[in-house]
Amino acid sequence: MAFKALRAALAALSLVTCATALVSPTGHTVVVNGITYYAAPEPVSIISATADQLKTASTTGVDLIPLTVMEDKTSSFTTAMFRSLAGNYTASDDVFNIGFLQAVYLKHSGTAPATVKYPLGAALTEYGTKLFMSSRAYQTSVEAQGYAITGWRTELPAGPYFMSTSTGEVYQAYRLYSDVQGAFTEGLKPNADGTFSVLSASVSGVQSVTIGVPSKLYFTKTAAKPLAGVRVGIKDIYDIAGVKTSCGNRAYFDLYPERSNTATAVQNLIDAGAIVVGKMKTSQFANGETATSDWVDYHCPFNPRGDGYQDPSSSSSGPGAGIAAYEWLDLTLGSDTGGSIRGPSGVNGCYGNRPSTGLVSLDNTMPLSPDMDTAGFLVRDPLLWHTAAKAMYKENINSNFTSFPKKIITSGFPTSATSEAGTILIDFLAKLTTFLNATTSALDVNALWASTRPAEASGDTLGQFMGTVYPILISQQQYRLFTLPFYSDYAAAHDGRRPFINPVPITRWAYGQSFPATAETEALANKTAFTNWWKSNVVLENDESCSDSILLYPGATGNPNYRNTYRSAPGAPTGFSIGRVSNFAGVPDIVYPLGQASYQSTITLKTEFLPVTVDIVAAKGCDGMLFELAAALNEAGILKTPKTGSVPF
Repeated sequence: MAFKALRAALAALSLVTCATALVSPTGHTVVVNGITYYAAPEPVSIISATADQLKTASTTGVDLIPLTVMEDKTSSFTTAMFRSLAGNYTASDDVFNIGFLQAVYLKHSGTAPATVKYPLGAALTEYGTKLFMSSRAYQTSVEAQGYAITGWRTELPAGPYFMSTSTGEVYQAYRLYSDVQGAFTEGLKPNADGTFSVLSASVSGVQSVTIGVPSKLYFTKTAAKPLAGVRVGIKDIYDIAGVKTSCGNRAYFDLYPERSNTATAVQNLIDAGAIVVGKMKTSQFANGETATSDWVDYHCPFNPRGDGYQDPSSSSSGPGAGIAAYEWLDLTLGSDTGGSIRGPSGVNGCYGNRPSTGLVSLDNTMPLSPDMDTAGFLVRDPLLWHTAAKAMYKENINSNFTSFPKKIITSGFPTSATSEAGTILIDFLAKLTTFLNATTSALDVNALWASTRPAEASGDTLGQFMGTVYPILISQQQYRLFTLPFYSDYAAAHDGRRPFINPVPITRWAYGQSFPATAETEALANKTAFTNWWKSNVVLENDESCSDSILLYPGATGNPNYRNTYRSAPGAPTGFSIGRVSNFAGVPDIVYPLGQASYQSTITLKTEFLPVTVDIVAAKGCDGMLFELAAALNEAGILKTPKTGSVPF
């Protein structure tokens, strides 16, 4: 009998313990003036408002009060300043709206005396403000007019917040957006310990992830935090502490737990102040896939350009589609092994860079081919692009140059304006030539190889010597480093079973396994021989301009590539093209968006527009020069900032 009682008591205790362990706050969803917000669960301060004040400011049946912290830098806060700040906040921040003026907390900064002139009745009535509180800095002024100040536990930056009606606790406000383009895998929010959690909020959207973004007013850029408040999406091959990584595969996502560490490339951005808002879709295991047939485990993101049904390219498909679609997203981090940033940058009409190999560590990042893998950005703003690059690559981005190159080499460039894209490319080349005061020459890379090829080539053409290097390296290296451990772990957890793999990666892995293990060594030797040949015969290093020349070749040319087309089975990505130079030689290859070309859509039956871009290659380590060239061309009006949506320019 005593044993039964003890067992019952232990069972009850166990239930209590489990119940306690399972309970944790996850935040609240709140609608303010028709816009949906997420109130984070962690309080960032407490305002010492009285119960009567909180009651006065509250809305019946709602546990949170929209609150604005206003920052006054003047010597006298008046109704005019109230209106001015409300207007500035509305214009500069997509999170703020005037509904947050339901309660206002006024703080003062600067050396001027803090005074506030009561009454503020006209402004308070105009904006529906129920509660106006002044901080301790205004004590002399406020008490002299017969009013009382209100203290707070922790000073907060200006911006919109939510305040508890019962405790006065203050919570950050996140505006919620629906990922209508299907660019993200999950929305994220930061935790106090440096890890991240999946955002526990949603807004209406058919099969759409919800992304929450904090107010830009919370953040101030500094030398130490040059990316403060910059919202960034991360390709889902980079680990982020606290959340899972999918690599574009459902079985992989389900098998492994939340990560303990954040990839260095991502952490560098966070350390510089960037705000990670979510993880973004990749084609499976970063292998190149085409919408829609190749994408089986997850649906391919939607390229917003043109009729909205064009392939977004891959493998940084989510980063490309997202940066082209969403004004609320500032920057995306992708990866490029064989074109995975350059392709999406081109067809989505944004700036993008495959950097020189080795600029940033790729620890805690899924490998495709460590000898060719790189981390880079997709972005609309060329100035932010350079700032982000300096933050992530750090001292490795520095290029020692005193002037831009005076020599331009072209490959595959049109010689006559027989199309809209051709006209745009020719016009850009002419403007660039004038801007740099440069000479221009066309490169026939196959002919140059034939006359100068290295001894290792043994008479092979460029295609023969390099044609299988890329597919052998990506297939054999990824299979050995990533696939086999994944297969083993999955089999151990699922009674010897194999996970599902999309057609493209499984076809490529099979291709790699059809060669002996020595093929990887031979491919690396050919890659080294090509690298030495390229830097000695085509684009050379230069003390004055870092790179003695820049190589231009057409990127996206406005040609439609519909996602509703039935395609043939995938094969190995063999062959050589000028776009593979950076893969093999480890040199930077970056994308500049130039304009747009029209086409007649078979979807809308209307004239639509698709991006036209150019790729620019320089000598290894000259990334900084190419970023500064983009900024200079932007300042000169030769390069522009693309818009979001169907029409980039």
